[in-house]
Amino acid sequence: MSEKNPEMRETAARICRDYLHGVWKHVTAENIIFKRISGGLSNWLYNVELPNGAVPVRGEPRQVLLRLYGQVHGERALEGLITESVIFTLLSERRLGPKLHGVFPGGRIEEYIPARPLLTKELADPTLSLLIAEKMGQIHTMQIPISKEPTWIWDTMNNWLNTTTDILENIEEVDSRQLENVSAIKCIDLEHEIKWFSTLVMQQKHPVTFCHNDMQEGNILLRQSTRKPELVLIDFEYCSYNYRGFDIANHFAEWQYDYTAAEYPFFHERLAAGPSKEQKLNFIRAYLKTLGKEGSVEEERIMQEVRVFSLGSHLFWGLWSIVNAKLSEIPFGYWDYAVCRLKNYMYLKEKILASGPPISDGSLKRKSGEID
Repeated sequence: MSEKNPEMRETAARICRDYLHGVWKHVTAENIIFKRISGGLSNWLYNVELPNGAVPVRGEPRQVLLRLYGQVHGERALEGLITESVIFTLLSERRLGPKLHGVFPGGRIEEYIPARPLLTKELADPTLSLLIAEKMGQIHTMQIPISKEPTWIWDTMNNWLNTTTDILENIEEVDSRQLENVSAIKCIDLEHEIKWFSTLVMQQKHPVTFCHNDMQEGNILLRQSTRKPELVLIDFEYCSYNYRGFDIANHFAEWQYDYTAAEYPFFHERLAAGPSKEQKLNFIRAYLKTLGKEGSVEEERIMQEVRVFSLGSHLFWGLWSIVNAKLSEIPFGYWDYAVCRLKNYMYLKEKILASGPPISDGSLKRKSGEID
């Protein structure tokens, strides 16, 4: 997938010739300006630019972002990609996301935005945090023509559970340094934990909105060459109607994870970097202001939602990481990451149980404290 691979350059040039207009019809693998850029853990992203001296003739872009999807496993994953393409198109039309230039089997061509992804530490920047809250509020007020029921989180986790169960039951060869991680994960009854968390959520009626579901720093771009900070959201792969508390809690959890580490496991976990109560409230107030629902009652309600759905964030991405440990070709410490997220899930679960839970957990003594 390297930008220096001749076959990769030829593929990029062919896609641009087929799906773009004007002078793009004449580009070749030899004359395009082609560069791989940093992106998410599920896609490969490239910047493709017209040759030096080529002049757009009909308003076509000088450069584009070429996104190639990672592995697509199964009918459900394909269905998710189709839904995500529809959502991306709608967000593009409403100028809440990058412009869409083309969709092809295996990826799409997007507007190239002169911007950079935020750094993990910048999520705590007071100015940027308020802008992120506003963006989230704008997303949450959208009406999108897909199912409004909050079934996505449960369907996705149960689908990943099936894959995870198969991986753990049939794991034969694993890197020796992963034996401890795999052993720790096997000590957790993941099916039980999904059911327990689902029961916890169903104890109360939580607001459901259209959510991004993956507002980590890599998916939040800071536009360059603008007088004041301007943010653009990208990567709508996980967008769906969901509990708003999950979107907010998940964003707060991302303050603790830096995915730019140069060496294995390619991430840093910094639990002390999570937002303080004051930082959470500042974010929530800016979010509510965007919705026109300011007030201490709403603030406390969301704080309660965050307490519940922080567990969901850790459980969700823990399952995701186990699945990708087996299926993904992208270099990342998936087993290590799964242990980190599940460890935090169990810690928060025990705190909820210790504070007088709305539901009990008979298997906590059997299964819980094995990750340390």
